Amino acid sequence: MLLAAINPADNPLSREFYRLLAHNFGPTIPPLLVAFVVTVALVLPVRQLSFKLGAVAPPGGRNIHDRPTARLGGLALAAGFLVSAVAFALLGRAASHDGFPTAQLVALIGVGVLTVVLMLVDDLRQMPARYKFASQLLLAVLVPAIGISIHFINFGGGHVLQLGLLALPVTVIWLLGMQNTMNLLDGVDGLAAGVAAIVAGALLLAAVNRETQNPEQLTVVLLCAALIGACAGFLLFNFHPARIFMGDNGSHFLGMMLGIISIFGIAKGEVVLALVVPLAALAFPIVDTGLAIVRRRRQGISIGHPDTDHIHHQLLDFGLSQRETCLVFYSATGITAGLGLMAYGHKKIIAVAVVLLVVAVSTLLGERLSEIENASARRSGGLLES
Repeated sequence: MLLAAINPADNPLSREFYRLLAHNFGPTIPPLLVAFVVTVALVLPVRQLSFKLGAVAPPGGRNIHDRPTARLGGLALAAGFLVSAVAFALLGRAASHDGFPTAQLVALIGVGVLTVVLMLVDDLRQMPARYKFASQLLLAVLVPAIGISIHFINFGGGHVLQLGLLALPVTVIWLLGMQNTMNLLDGVDGLAAGVAAIVAGALLLAAVNRETQNPEQLTVVLLCAALIGACAGFLLFNFHPARIFMGDNGSHFLGMMLGIISIFGIAKGEVVLALVVPLAALAFPIVDTGLAIVRRRRQGISIGHPDTDHIHHQLLDFGLSQRETCLVFYSATGITAGLGLMAYGHKKIIAVAVVLLVVAVSTLLGERLSEIENASARRSGGLLES
């Protein structure tokens, strides 16, 4: 009865469902695979380069890893994405005829390269906080300067809020927020790359759902697929125990690419609350970033000053492993992304998926927390008896 009430396009038991699945997601396979392969192929050479240049994160202090680890992995991740983006979104566009402005794709690639170069300096030389923020601001201002901005917010039904002069500050704040959110996430093995892949997946699904009305969304789909592939390839070496870290060049690159791709989706989409998918998908890390800013201001220190009070650090202190902490964040991102995607159609099947994910996560996390509490109680009992 439940499946009968679902549109055939949303019914996983119908032939129409798989026909549309192949049509909509077939184009994503090549860019995803190319980004994956390029990233995987470059990780080990980049790791060797990191040790040669001394770009190594030592254990101890704020660092929770237990051995010296290379931290220029963002070079491999960025290369995987950029090669795929050039091959499929830029050079491969002649076959798609989707009408997406070539200048904006060139700008995306240029900003991506500049982001890696600027933040590579920080990974090699440890820039003071004010210079690092100046670099972030430069990157964020450069994007609207070359014609990529959030000019309006479309609420649907013909209700469009034109931002006018506010387009510049809104775009800059959005990109600054994306950079810092991804950077602050990069504190546990596999966390930033995994969350970025899930957010890119949500943006991809939103773009696929709009592609029939707006062919320009195909470019957004291809870019999202390339970013997913690069993140997946990097995770092979970055999931705990990590053999390489992405560094600031990688985390800022992810933030900028997600920020710009989401602007592409917003600018080309006639949809209700166009910002809802990226905002919902990143709700958990955005809250963490906001709490970090408030916490540091209350302590009278720079908002760029590192600490160990983030949500992922607290989960580790509570007793979760790095892998379990990642899975908690992945699940939370998947749930909030699913809720955001419900604004874009296929509501029934996505609602079912979100409910199932919530139940599964709640059950598994509840069992794990119970184990931790029982182990803690046993340790306390042993101490009292002694």
